[in-house]
Parts: sequence; structure tokens; C-alpha cells
Amino acid sequence: MHFFRATAHIVKTVWQRFRLWRYDDFTIADYFREQGARVGVNCRILTRQLGSEPYLIRIGDHCTIGYGVSFITHDGAAWVFTEELPSLQKFGAIEILDNCFIGQNAILMPDIRIGPNSVVGAGAVVTRHVPPNTVVAGCPAKPICTLDEYKQKVLKSWQRQKPPGYMADLRAGVHYTPADIQNEKARYAMLLREHLQQLLWDPSRLDGLRPDPHISPAPSSMPVTRERRRPVLVQGKVADRRQSYE
Repeated sequence: MHFFRATAHIVKTVWQRFRLWRYDDFTIADYFREQGARVGVNCRILTRQLGSEPYLIRIGDHCTIGYGVSFITHDGAAWVFTEELPSLQKFGAIEILDNCFIGQNAILMPDIRIGPNSVVGAGAVVTRHVPPNTVVAGCPAKPICTLDEYKQKVLKSWQRQKPPGYMADLRAGVHYTPADIQNEKARYAMLLREHLQQLLWDPSRLDGLRPDPHISPAPSSMPVTRERRRPVLVQGKVADRRQSYE
């Protein structure tokens, strides 16, 4: 009987992985909908699982879910009470509203709502609601700036880092699907790589971080002392004597 159960489990696992190979980051939403999750349109989902209760998860339109994001929709710690109360369990829904970004390896706990227009930093542990238009990070996740403040930081950086002619076919203010934008990024990947390598690894950029070989380190104002111990005999007992020397 154990052999047949193990074989059935292996077949089920292989079949599930085969099904996942049919999807990409923009079509995997169809697979999650079959499992009961509510997923909007124009989403990019890089993870391949939504936890043990996908039917308790709702994702709005135009959202990105990064690699390794964990959806915790139940309180597994209730297990410690099951000897007294065998059926005891606790569940909670997770709702991500429109136009949100969930960073890599973030952990989303039960009974939370995120957004709309919010960002969850990589590795953050979200234990409570995230207000609209807010960027949160940390463990537990806390607000670090508004979405407008984050936008200004990104724009300032991109003005310096954007290669000339990069993705010139896409015009600002025109609606493009996430898949169209990703395809354009793939077309210009080599141009971006060469530009960033030249920009961010420019030796002159690091001149201020290198120590001057002509300047010797400042001498310490305190004498360097070391401490040693040697056993001594005091009233027939061994005791420690500490002796300092320069």
C-alpha cells in the first residue's frame, strides 16, 4: 500500500510540474484561477505557488508578484492545541489591490490588505494592512516613504542610468501590456548591460572610496597593552594573576 501511495504522489508531482511548464509569468494567472485564486488582468507573477489555500487570495489588476513570495493564509501554530482540540484551525485571507508590487521573498501573513498603488520591499514580512500609495519594507514591514517619493527617487536615478535610445519605440503615456514591455526589455538587454557596466564600474567613480597610499594611518593615542594570565599559589590554592605589559 505504501508503494502505491508513494508512486501516486510522484506521478502527481511530475504532472503538476509538467503543467506549470506550459505557463510563463504572464499566463500563470490562469493556473492559479483554476485553484480558486482571484487574479486580475495584466499581472506578472514570478512565483509558482500561492500557498496551501489559494482560494483565500485575491490579486488585483496590473500587479507584480516576485520570486519566492510566500502567502500564509493559515495559522499553523494552532497545531500545538490539537491534542486538546483536534479540529482547531485558523485562516485568513490576503488581498492585493490594483497596481501593486510585491518584492522577492516577501512573506504575506493572514488577514492583510495591500494597496492599491503600493510596494512591498524584498524580504519584508507583512503582518498588517498596507495603506494605499505606500512603500513598506522590513520585518515586520513598516512604511518607509510614499509612492510619490519613491517615484522621484527612481526617476532621478533613471535619468542618469538610461542608455541613449533605450526602448525608444515605447512612448510615455501610451498603454502597453506588461508582456509587451518585457519583450522590449529583452530586445534592449545587451545595450542596457553594456551601458550599466561602463557607468557603474567606471574606475573614476570609486576614486573617493580608495585609501590614499601616501597617507599613513594615524597613530593610536593609547598604548597597546596585552594581558596574560599565570597561575600562582595562594594559601595552597591555585589563583589567577593578571599581568599587563606593553
